[in-house]
Amino acid sequence: MDFLYSVVAFVVALGVLVTVHEFGHFWVARMLGIKVLRFSVGFGRALWSRRSGVDETEFVIAMIPLGGYVKMLDESEGDVERHERHRAFNRQPLSTRVAVVVAGPAFNFLFAIIAYWCMYMIGVDGLRPIVADTVSGSVAEEAGFRPGDEMASVQGADVETWQSAVQAIIAASLDDRIIEVEVVDTSGSRQKRVIKQGAIVVDDLTRGQFFERTGFAPARPVLPAIIGRVESGRPAQRDGLRPGDRVVLADARTVGNWSDWVRIVRERPGKMFEVLIERAGTRLTLQLTPDVEHAADGSRYGRIGAAVMQPEGFVDRYYVTERHDPWSALVRGVVKTGEISMLTLRMMWKMVLLEVSIENLSGPIGIAEYAGASAQFGFTRFLEFLGIVSVSLGIINLLPIPLLDGGHLLYYAVEFLRGRPVSEAARFAGQRLGIALLVGLMGLALYNDLARLLG
Repeated sequence: MDFLYSVVAFVVALGVLVTVHEFGHFWVARMLGIKVLRFSVGFGRALWSRRSGVDETEFVIAMIPLGGYVKMLDESEGDVERHERHRAFNRQPLSTRVAVVVAGPAFNFLFAIIAYWCMYMIGVDGLRPIVADTVSGSVAEEAGFRPGDEMASVQGADVETWQSAVQAIIAASLDDRIIEVEVVDTSGSRQKRVIKQGAIVVDDLTRGQFFERTGFAPARPVLPAIIGRVESGRPAQRDGLRPGDRVVLADARTVGNWSDWVRIVRERPGKMFEVLIERAGTRLTLQLTPDVEHAADGSRYGRIGAAVMQPEGFVDRYYVTERHDPWSALVRGVVKTGEISMLTLRMMWKMVLLEVSIENLSGPIGIAEYAGASAQFGFTRFLEFLGIVSVSLGIINLLPIPLLDGGHLLYYAVEFLRGRPVSEAARFAGQRLGIALLVGLMGLALYNDLARLLG
């Protein structure tokens, strides 16, 4: 199921983002009077095509979903009839050509703003950034964090969840000499905690080892093993469990919390075991036999059809939903897009300077994994993923590499300075260089993906 989620989410994400990017080129070209011959999402053999509009533009969905293109009328690619030459791309003034090329990445940034806007209006659930404990001698302890501290801001920017706090600390650790974190302590007072330069290694944090490397122990919810609801016809009901029962022992093992209880049940598919429960102050012994369920990998696990009882105020104590009104959500979306853009650029520059490991570069396999994981976490998390990848796609396409939009802009900059277009020979040489660079980057990203998969 994880593999299926990853594949479907990856195809959907890439299809949406490529369509948005190419639509930017298409729409601006049409608005400026350029004739568009083909709008293709994907490369290779067409799976679906249709002609539409006055210009009989061909819209195509192709077999290989790793990009797309917009083909415009252009004398460098074939003969153009005299009466249509004024609509050819190569005949347009420099400002028009620049606008068409910039439109693709610009639409990616615009899409990111819209994705974040929707995300913040719907609401993003997250774990409150409350420190449960700190490891002795760790970065967290040296910075002065205490159990019960709840982070309120990082470098002056508000944070509401552990995810936003971690992202802010990673971003700040790229350049800042010290990182100031404002917290609300157990007495309700606002205090400052300071993380010094060199205390955090960015590569460790980006590998998903934030808590291990910094020594934070997040305050995670621990639910008592109390039955909240039982499903009709399932073992929990058949064997005598009722809402409000607290599980004390299971198969002679102490049950400290709901996670312990779930683990014990799952380990005993179809096997009867003894359960000691407490009901209205009285202890009772029951015989419980979980149903046998089958996982996607063919393994078996036990299930009894019972849900946990959540104590009053439990959700509000540990979780928060970041939600804004439409205007505030739009402002937050713009700010978020700017933050992700700057973080991406800074990470790329640090990689060029070899100050950050190139292991942080992900390829299609890594992106597919992230897509699947975000889709399983819910629609708002998938929107966030789309926003991040859309920003990355916009920035990558603006890099001054031939074949990318940024390469065309580089040619146009030279044309502006020289007063005439770049020669065909220079363009051909640039294309070969661009292909070599892109193949090298893709190979490195794919190697990183495989290295992560193989541990």
